[in-house]
Amino acid sequence: MTSSRLFRFPKPEWVNSPNTRTAGVYLAGALFSLGFFFFIDVSTYSHSSKNGSNVHIKFVDWIPGICSALGMLVINSIEKTRLSADSYSYSGTGVAWKARLVLFLGFALMAGGLAGSVAVLVLKYIVPDYPFPTLYFGVANVVANGLIMLSSVVLWVSQNMEDDYTYNLAL
Repeated sequence: MTSSRLFRFPKPEWVNSPNTRTAGVYLAGALFSLGFFFFIDVSTYSHSSKNGSNVHIKFVDWIPGICSALGMLVINSIEKTRLSADSYSYSGTGVAWKARLVLFLGFALMAGGLAGSVAVLVLKYIVPDYPFPTLYFGVANVVANGLIMLSSVVLWVSQNMEDDYTYNLAL
């Protein structure tokens, strides 16, 4: 065991396998599609004849999902190596702080999306005291944004795993 490790327990070998990375990418895609399935399902249900109330999904309900999806795009466009090493070869000086700023903005978009969906749930569905079939519109919005946020984290971790089977070219 090397002395540079933080914990006593060794890292499992399956963490660095290419199959784990592939499974993580597929899991992130499944979580993302499941999140949008919840929201599209509730959007179509709210405008169907089976909806017994006058409450429908409007653009206000879509804004948190749009923010979460944009946050996912921003976060997963950042490489993990850009966060720690400054390099003059890409865009001059200060690459690390620029990458950290963009990563922060991506997480802020996703957190804003999740907080916005909770705010829509509370203000639009809980405060007027709607029964559960109508309350499900807000619950599905929160679940969808939570799944999109979780899929973003899973995708970022699985794409940026350090592995032994790839080449790292350095000058």
